[in-house]
Amino acid sequence: MYSESKEPPVPPQSEQPDHGDEESQSLSKKAAKKEAAKQEKLRRRQEAALAAATSSLSIDSEEDPLAANYGDVPLLELQSKTAVNISDWTKVEDLNNSLENKWVLIRGRAQAIRAVGKKMAFLVIRENGFTVQCVVQVQPDQVSSQMVKYTTALSRESIVDVEGVVSVPGAAIKGASQQVEIQVRKLYCVNRAVPTLPINIEDAARSEIEIEKALQAGEQLVRVNQDTRLNYRVLDVRTPANQGIFRIQSQVVNVFRQFLSSEGFVEIHTPKLIAGSSEGGAAVFRLDYKGQPACLAQSPQLHKQMSICGDFGRVFEIGPVFRAEDSFTHRHLCEFTSLDVEMEIKRHYFEVTDIVDRLFVAMFDSLNNNYQKYLEAVGRQYPFEPLKYLRQTLRLTFEEGVQMLEDAGVDLDPLGDLNTESERKLGQLVLEKYGTEFYILHRCPLAVRPFYTMPCHDNPAYSNSFDVFIRGEEIISGAQRIHVPEFLEKRAAACGIDVRTISTYIDSFRHGAPPHGGFGVGLERVVMLFCGLNNIRKTSLYPRDHLRIAP
Repeated sequence: MYSESKEPPVPPQSEQPDHGDEESQSLSKKAAKKEAAKQEKLRRRQEAALAAATSSLSIDSEEDPLAANYGDVPLLELQSKTAVNISDWTKVEDLNNSLENKWVLIRGRAQAIRAVGKKMAFLVIRENGFTVQCVVQVQPDQVSSQMVKYTTALSRESIVDVEGVVSVPGAAIKGASQQVEIQVRKLYCVNRAVPTLPINIEDAARSEIEIEKALQAGEQLVRVNQDTRLNYRVLDVRTPANQGIFRIQSQVVNVFRQFLSSEGFVEIHTPKLIAGSSEGGAAVFRLDYKGQPACLAQSPQLHKQMSICGDFGRVFEIGPVFRAEDSFTHRHLCEFTSLDVEMEIKRHYFEVTDIVDRLFVAMFDSLNNNYQKYLEAVGRQYPFEPLKYLRQTLRLTFEEGVQMLEDAGVDLDPLGDLNTESERKLGQLVLEKYGTEFYILHRCPLAVRPFYTMPCHDNPAYSNSFDVFIRGEEIISGAQRIHVPEFLEKRAAACGIDVRTISTYIDSFRHGAPPHGGFGVGLERVVMLFCGLNNIRKTSLYPRDHLRIAP
């Protein structure tokens, strides 16, 4: 496939020490300087290892008649020099017993390398979280001892191409997801990773249960903490659990888009630079926009309502929103992906909750039926119980929820918002009584809702609004909107919003606006709670909170 490269291989990666035992600590200037020094030390160590490898010959100097079967691929060969047939390649996840005795070509990362004497080596290749064991063994006219030596000198996480024959071993393979082996005939390194990585994938993929069991047995395993994971996010997301999390997240978006499109919704894209706050309150990022004050949009709320006034009827948007959150909690981010819906209604805001009901049941069904292998990958590192939900989603009034809490001895303000503890307690009570972890709480107090929320017809202390919960935590806020401009102005002023900053929004209702409602969903929070995870940073690819703006 490729000709042999003359570049010598680099030594295998060494094991790394633990990187701390406390999560989510703010970095002082002293700590930041210490981290920078550690990075510089790591860089120098990597350069030294590469220099040492380059200056030594890892392959016997004697001529190898099988040299064309292995080696580093020259850059020229990878600069789109020759077109290839993609169908010639096999995905690691597709390797199974049906391919026994078939010749395959795969590309992946060298996850683990183990020499067995001078004539055999085992190489575990990983692609998109799936792994396969490859056997490099001296064979006359096929595999030389120099090729075995070349294999053992590869650095872990290097990208390699492997050609060989699929075999089915008699015993289960514990170190790989695929229960077949590849008898290697050709091996080429496409791109080398540095010999010393800041974190090992093996360590990053380890569950807390494994670590605790090892401690009980007197063995100390490396625990990679959350800040270290996020500092080296590109490495961290290579673990099977993270590969699963972000494929699950992708499917949540797919179902959201496909379901709403099938229901006659139009996908829109609204501006993220706006003149004033879209939600009220102080949690906005303010900036100068060519000499004018502006904000990053907290949501597409104003513009999706304006789009309803523009006669689209039903709209949705998938995009980033920005909140200048001061709270550093397990479920808040300064930037996240919002899944937003707005639609005309004929008589009642339950027309909106009906969409929520059917949309999320369809979403949960799709994940459970089609993404089981990814859910299992997540569960191996972060064990969780499958979400319990009903075919027809439970709806409770806010007053009914308050009554359940009061009956359980929880003291709270019946016209205030539920705090985190009350939400979790109510989730527990609902699960015990109704057997579901997914439910809708509607007719919420007006005082804790945004200015554009429609009050109830029979009691202005409450509103035509709703929240949706998974496992005792809120994922959705929605409501019927005020569509009368004079009333909208009055409510905005009462909520402390400068009406002049949203004048174009309010003016859009002066030309005739239909009754309408909608909701917003935090994508990262949905995935976090569906998978029973304990921190939203696990479901944000590159999280942004009030401490982190890199990588």
